[in-house]
Amino acid sequence: MNITLEAIEKVMELTGVEYKTAKEALEKTDGNIDEAVKLIQPSANDIGDDVKCLIDQLKKKVEEGNVDRIQIKKDDEVILSVPVNIGIIGGIVGLATAPWALIAGSVAAFGFGCKLIVVKKDGSTDEIK
Repeated sequence: MNITLEAIEKVMELTGVEYKTAKEALEKTDGNIDEAVKLIQPSANDIGDDVKCLIDQLKKKVEEGNVDRIQIKKDDEVILSVPVNIGIIGGIVGLATAPWALIAGSVAAFGFGCKLIVVKKDGSTDEIK
């Protein structure tokens, strides 16, 4: 089994994982890039269930109070930042699910290289896992 640096980089590029994870996946699949990518990435159904779970955890955190905004980060770059008061305004207008759908869609679109962060009013943060 000959695993090249190019193969590892390709798996890293396609999945967003770190070097070690890409190499381990290639080792488990005898150097097959396609199989390594399949091994790393969850199926579409798993993603849907995982996103629902994340959103449920997020809603619970917001209901507890003291939350200022919700951010989605990928590689320490903020991709989406939604103030919690948009959810309150949406609820008044009758669109209470719109912010949750936006967040769920963003997490699904960018994959699980993303972090869902709750920014509290005091500036501290919690990651939703």
